[in-house]
Amino acid sequence: MLERLHKIIAAAGIASRRKAEALITSGQVAVNGKTVTELGSKADPEVDHIRVAGKLLRGPERHAYFVMNKPRGYVTTLSDPEGRPTVLDLLQGVHTRVYPVGRLDYASEGLLLLTNDGSLAHRLTRAASHVPKTYHVKVSGKPAAHAIAALRDGVVLREKGARPVKTAPARIHLLRDAPNPWYEVTLIEGRNRQIRRMFKEVGHDVEKIRRVRYGPLELDLEPGRYRALRPREVEKLRRAGQPGASNTADQPRRKPASNRSHDERP
Repeated sequence: MLERLHKIIAAAGIASRRKAEALITSGQVAVNGKTVTELGSKADPEVDHIRVAGKLLRGPERHAYFVMNKPRGYVTTLSDPEGRPTVLDLLQGVHTRVYPVGRLDYASEGLLLLTNDGSLAHRLTRAASHVPKTYHVKVSGKPAAHAIAALRDGVVLREKGARPVKTAPARIHLLRDAPNPWYEVTLIEGRNRQIRRMFKEVGHDVEKIRRVRYGPLELDLEPGRYRALRPREVEKLRRAGQPGASNTADQPRRKPASNRSHDERP
Protein backbone atom coordinates (compact mmCIF):
# COMPACT_ATOMS: atom_id res chain seq x y z
CA MET A 1 0.00 0.00 0.00
CA LEU A 2 1.43 3.36 -1.05
CA GLU A 3 2.10 5.87 1.72
CA ARG A 4 3.81 9.24 1.81
CA LEU A 5 7.52 8.74 2.24
CA HIS A 6 7.93 11.10 5.19
CA LYS A 7 5.20 9.21 7.07
CA ILE A 8 6.97 5.89 6.44
CA ILE A 9 10.25 7.28 7.79
CA ALA A 10 8.53 8.71 10.87
CA ALA A 11 6.71 5.43 11.54
CA ALA A 12 10.04 3.61 11.44
CA GLY A 13 11.29 5.78 14.31
CA ILE A 14 14.02 7.46 12.29
CA ALA A 15 12.82 11.03 12.77
CA SER A 16 9.75 13.18 13.19
CA ARG A 17 7.73 13.98 10.07
CA ARG A 18 9.30 17.41 9.82
CA LYS A 19 12.82 15.98 10.12
CA ALA A 20 11.88 13.28 7.61
CA GLU A 21 10.87 15.96 5.12
CA ALA A 22 14.26 17.63 5.61
CA LEU A 23 16.00 14.29 4.99
CA ILE A 24 14.09 13.91 1.74
CA THR A 25 14.73 17.41 0.40
CA SER A 26 18.43 17.15 1.29
CA GLY A 27 18.80 14.03 -0.89
CA GLN A 28 19.38 11.53 1.91
CA VAL A 29 16.48 9.23 0.99
CA ALA A 30 16.49 6.66 -1.81
CA VAL A 31 13.72 4.33 -3.00
CA ASN A 32 14.80 1.24 -4.94
CA GLY A 33 18.21 2.81 -5.56
CA LYS A 34 16.87 6.15 -6.83
CA THR A 35 17.29 9.31 -4.75
CA VAL A 36 13.99 11.01 -3.97
CA THR A 37 13.93 14.72 -3.16
CA GLU A 38 10.32 15.66 -3.89
CA LEU A 39 8.01 16.11 -0.91
CA GLY A 40 4.79 14.16 -1.29
CA SER A 41 6.55 11.19 -2.90
CA LYS A 42 5.05 7.83 -2.04
CA ALA A 43 6.35 4.30 -1.55
CA ASP A 44 5.16 0.91 -0.35
CA PRO A 45 7.05 -0.03 2.83
CA GLU A 46 6.16 -3.70 2.31
CA VAL A 47 7.64 -3.86 -1.20
CA ASP A 48 10.06 -1.00 -1.82
CA HIS A 49 13.63 -0.81 -0.58
CA ILE A 50 13.94 2.50 1.24
CA ARG A 51 17.29 3.82 2.41
CA VAL A 52 17.79 6.80 4.72
CA ALA A 53 21.34 8.20 4.86
CA GLY A 54 22.47 4.95 3.25
CA LYS A 55 20.82 2.65 5.78
CA LEU A 56 18.03 0.31 4.79
CA LEU A 57 14.72 1.02 6.45
CA ARG A 58 13.55 -2.09 8.24
CA GLY A 59 9.90 -1.22 8.50
CA PRO A 60 7.77 0.28 11.23
CA GLU A 61 9.00 -0.11 14.78
CA ARG A 62 6.71 -0.84 17.66
CA HIS A 63 5.75 2.51 19.07
CA ALA A 64 7.33 3.37 22.41
CA TYR A 65 6.41 6.22 24.74
CA PHE A 66 8.44 7.48 27.70
CA VAL A 67 8.21 10.36 30.12
CA MET A 68 11.35 11.69 31.81
CA ASN A 69 12.24 14.20 34.48
CA LYS A 70 15.02 15.97 32.60
CA PRO A 71 17.74 17.34 34.91
CA ARG A 72 19.56 20.58 34.26
CA GLY A 73 22.73 20.19 32.22
CA TYR A 74 21.34 17.93 29.48
CA VAL A 75 20.37 18.90 25.94
CA THR A 76 17.19 17.61 24.31
CA THR A 77 18.76 16.64 21.00
CA LEU A 78 19.96 13.32 19.61
CA SER A 79 23.56 14.54 19.65
CA ASP A 80 25.44 17.69 20.58
CA PRO A 81 28.36 19.21 18.62
CA GLU A 82 29.76 20.62 21.88
CA GLY A 83 29.88 17.16 23.44
CA ARG A 84 27.38 17.94 26.18
CA PRO A 85 25.32 15.05 27.57
CA THR A 86 21.94 14.46 25.93
CA VAL A 87 18.71 13.16 27.43
CA LEU A 88 19.25 9.94 25.48
CA ASP A 89 22.23 9.23 27.74
CA LEU A 90 19.73 8.81 30.58
CA LEU A 91 17.70 6.12 28.78
CA GLN A 92 19.75 3.20 30.07
CA GLY A 93 18.24 -0.12 29.03
CA VAL A 94 16.00 1.33 26.31
CA HIS A 95 16.95 -0.28 23.00
CA THR A 96 14.22 1.32 20.90
CA ARG A 97 15.23 4.54 19.18
CA VAL A 98 13.11 7.41 20.49
CA TYR A 99 13.45 11.18 20.27
CA PRO A 100 12.24 14.12 22.34
CA VAL A 101 8.91 15.80 21.62
CA GLY A 102 9.69 19.50 21.76
CA ARG A 103 12.58 20.82 23.81
CA LEU A 104 13.68 21.95 27.22
CA ASP A 105 16.80 24.05 27.04
CA TYR A 106 20.10 23.06 28.66
CA ALA A 107 19.44 24.96 31.90
CA SER A 108 15.79 23.91 32.23
CA GLU A 109 14.41 20.77 33.81
CA GLY A 110 11.24 18.76 34.22
CA LEU A 111 8.77 16.74 32.24
CA LEU A 112 9.94 15.60 28.82
CA LEU A 113 8.12 13.24 26.46
CA LEU A 114 10.09 10.87 24.21
CA THR A 115 8.66 8.59 21.52
CA ASN A 116 9.19 7.10 18.09
CA ASP A 117 5.57 7.76 17.14
CA GLY A 118 6.20 10.44 14.55
CA SER A 119 2.53 11.03 13.87
CA LEU A 120 1.73 11.75 17.52
CA ALA A 121 4.85 13.90 17.94
CA HIS A 122 3.81 15.97 14.94
CA ARG A 123 0.29 16.51 16.27
CA LEU A 124 1.54 17.50 19.73
CA THR A 125 4.14 20.00 18.53
CA ARG A 126 2.31 21.75 15.70
CA ALA A 127 1.17 25.26 16.59
CA ALA A 128 -2.52 24.52 16.02
CA SER A 129 -2.61 21.78 18.68
CA HIS A 130 -2.35 24.29 21.56
CA VAL A 131 -1.47 21.55 24.03
CA PRO A 132 -1.02 23.33 27.40
CA LYS A 133 2.34 23.09 29.14
CA THR A 134 2.80 24.17 32.75
CA TYR A 135 6.05 25.33 34.35
CA HIS A 136 7.29 26.39 37.77
CA VAL A 137 9.47 29.42 37.23
CA LYS A 138 11.82 31.21 39.63
CA VAL A 139 12.30 34.87 38.71
CA SER A 140 15.12 37.23 39.65
CA GLY A 141 13.49 40.15 41.43
CA LYS A 142 9.81 40.71 42.05
CA PRO A 143 7.78 41.70 38.96
CA ALA A 144 5.21 44.45 39.43
CA ALA A 145 1.52 43.63 39.10
CA HIS A 146 1.31 45.40 35.74
CA ALA A 147 4.21 43.28 34.43
CA ILE A 148 2.44 40.03 35.35
CA ALA A 149 -0.77 41.39 33.79
CA ALA A 150 1.14 42.08 30.57
CA LEU A 151 2.51 38.53 30.53
CA ARG A 152 -0.99 37.14 31.01
CA ASP A 153 -2.32 39.18 28.09
CA GLY A 154 0.66 38.45 25.81
CA VAL A 155 3.87 40.39 25.19
CA VAL A 156 5.74 41.12 21.99
CA LEU A 157 8.95 39.12 21.60
CA ARG A 158 11.67 40.70 19.51
CA GLU A 159 14.63 38.89 18.00
CA LYS A 160 17.27 40.24 15.65
CA GLY A 161 16.55 39.26 12.07
CA ALA A 162 13.00 38.07 12.77
CA ARG A 163 9.59 39.70 12.84
CA PRO A 164 8.25 40.64 16.28
CA VAL A 165 5.62 38.19 17.50
CA LYS A 166 3.06 38.52 20.26
CA THR A 167 2.71 35.60 22.64
CA ALA A 168 -0.64 33.96 23.25
CA PRO A 169 -2.38 34.67 26.56
CA ALA A 170 -0.80 32.74 29.44
CA ARG A 171 -2.03 31.72 32.87
CA ILE A 172 0.26 32.86 35.69
CA HIS A 173 -0.10 32.29 39.43
CA LEU A 174 2.22 33.21 42.27
CA LEU A 175 3.43 30.01 43.93
CA ARG A 176 5.91 31.33 46.47
CA ASP A 177 6.28 34.96 47.44
CA ALA A 178 9.91 35.96 48.04
CA PRO A 179 12.46 38.52 46.86
CA ASN A 180 13.02 36.04 43.98
CA PRO A 181 9.52 34.54 43.67
CA TRP A 182 8.24 31.34 42.05
CA TYR A 183 5.37 31.44 39.57
CA GLU A 184 3.30 28.78 37.87
CA VAL A 185 3.08 29.56 34.15
CA THR A 186 0.86 27.72 31.66
CA LEU A 187 1.43 28.25 27.94
CA ILE A 188 -0.42 26.96 24.89
CA GLU A 189 2.49 27.54 22.53
CA GLY A 190 6.17 26.69 22.55
CA ARG A 191 8.43 29.32 21.06
CA ASN A 192 12.17 29.06 21.53
CA ARG A 193 13.16 29.99 25.11
CA GLN A 194 9.73 31.59 25.41
CA ILE A 195 9.41 31.94 29.18
CA ARG A 196 12.88 33.42 29.57
CA ARG A 197 12.19 35.89 26.76
CA MET A 198 8.74 36.80 28.14
CA PHE A 199 10.07 37.73 31.56
CA LYS A 200 13.02 39.52 29.97
CA GLU A 201 10.54 41.72 28.09
CA VAL A 202 9.13 42.94 31.43
CA GLY A 203 12.57 43.47 32.96
CA HIS A 204 13.34 40.25 34.82
CA ASP A 205 15.68 37.31 34.32
CA VAL A 206 14.56 33.74 34.93
CA GLU A 207 16.73 31.74 37.34
CA LYS A 208 15.06 28.32 37.10
CA ILE A 209 12.44 26.59 34.98
CA ARG A 210 10.83 23.26 35.76
CA ARG A 211 8.11 21.83 33.51
CA VAL A 212 5.56 20.04 35.69
CA ARG A 213 2.78 19.29 33.21
CA TYR A 214 2.46 18.49 29.51
CA GLY A 215 -1.14 18.19 28.38
CA PRO A 216 -2.64 15.38 30.51
CA LEU A 217 0.73 14.26 31.92
CA GLU A 218 2.02 15.42 35.32
CA LEU A 219 5.58 15.16 36.58
CA ASP A 220 5.86 12.20 38.98
CA LEU A 221 9.54 11.23 38.74
CA GLU A 222 12.80 12.11 40.43
CA PRO A 223 15.35 14.07 38.32
CA GLY A 224 17.07 11.84 35.78
CA ARG A 225 14.47 9.07 36.02
CA TYR A 226 12.08 7.92 33.31
CA ARG A 227 9.24 5.47 32.83
CA ALA A 228 7.09 4.09 30.03
CA LEU A 229 3.72 5.71 29.58
CA ARG A 230 0.64 3.69 30.48
CA PRO A 231 -1.81 2.90 27.64
CA ARG A 232 -4.43 5.25 29.08
CA GLU A 233 -1.85 8.06 29.20
CA VAL A 234 -0.98 7.49 25.54
CA GLU A 235 -4.65 7.61 24.63
CA LYS A 236 -5.09 10.89 26.55
CA LEU A 237 -2.11 12.34 24.67
CA ARG A 238 -3.62 11.30 21.35
CA ARG A 239 -6.87 13.02 22.26
CA ALA A 240 -5.00 16.15 23.38
CA GLY A 241 -3.27 16.39 20.00
CA GLN A 242 -6.42 15.98 17.91
CA PRO A 243 -7.83 18.97 16.01
CA GLY A 244 -10.54 20.67 18.00
CA ALA A 245 -9.39 19.29 21.35
CA SER A 246 -10.31 21.64 24.18
CA ASN A 247 -6.75 22.63 25.08
CA THR A 248 -6.53 26.02 26.76
CA ALA A 249 -4.20 27.76 29.16
CA ASP A 250 -7.00 27.84 31.72
CA GLN A 251 -5.89 24.67 33.48
CA PRO A 252 -6.56 23.93 37.18
CA ARG A 253 -3.93 25.35 39.46
CA ARG A 254 -1.50 22.76 40.78
CA LYS A 255 -0.37 23.01 44.37
CA PRO A 256 3.33 22.36 44.97
CA ALA A 257 3.84 19.08 46.79
CA SER A 258 6.10 20.84 49.27
CA ASN A 259 8.60 23.66 49.49
CA ARG A 260 11.27 21.15 48.55
CA SER A 261 10.15 21.38 44.95
CA HIS A 262 11.26 25.05 44.99
CA ASP A 263 14.50 24.87 46.90
CA GLU A 264 17.88 26.09 45.74
CA ARG A 265 19.17 22.77 44.47
CA PRO A 266 19.86 22.51 40.71
